[in-house]
Amino acid sequence: MRLLLVEDDEILGDGLVAGLTMEGYVVDWLTHGKQADEALKLNSYELIVLDLNLPGMQGMDILRALRARKNETPVMVLTARDTVADRVLGLDSGADDFVIKPFELDEVCARLRALARRSEGRSVPTIEHKGVVLDPAARQVSVDGDKVDLSQKEFEILNFLLSNIGKVMSKARLEESLYSWNADVESNTVEVHIHHLRKKLGPALIRTVRGVGYIIDHDDGQ
Repeated sequence: MRLLLVEDDEILGDGLVAGLTMEGYVVDWLTHGKQADEALKLNSYELIVLDLNLPGMQGMDILRALRARKNETPVMVLTARDTVADRVLGLDSGADDFVIKPFELDEVCARLRALARRSEGRSVPTIEHKGVVLDPAARQVSVDGDKVDLSQKEFEILNFLLSNIGKVMSKARLEESLYSWNADVESNTVEVHIHHLRKKLGPALIRTVRGVGYIIDHDDGQ
């Protein structure tokens, strides 16, 4: 799951990148407000973690501009501003959650998982489909009750496709979700991961739409 972190505190940002990466997120980190606004115009993210006090462009202005473009990506605001008025203003401007500094990484990760569930229209913590159960918090997958070991990228592809059941996801969109800006991606990387997933989960779960991408169909095959 690809995430944009906008935080100008170098120590805090470095710690968040390390911690979120360990949790399986692909993190793009920016420290300047205008750069973040431009990145959000050009790239797709599943989640955004946004500081408010930023050079170049304030976080609240980034948030308002994002929502004005009809971009519904969930936004978690990280801030030292702890007044009710600040939280009300942020929520009314389009924020989905607030975390007050200082914070614990475990809480940030739990709140991010909750934001992802809500954006996908889920209320339960696991995703279940055709005997496959994926637990984002534990980062575990089972098939008909038997645990299956997946690599980090295999897990992320499966999570992405299961979160978008019935939608064809192009190779480019999968790569965008799986890799940060500076990653060196081989041309057949996605195909290799899909091949391994089919070997581990069965050949019928992920369907190739020739010339378009990959899809996990609804139970009725539609």
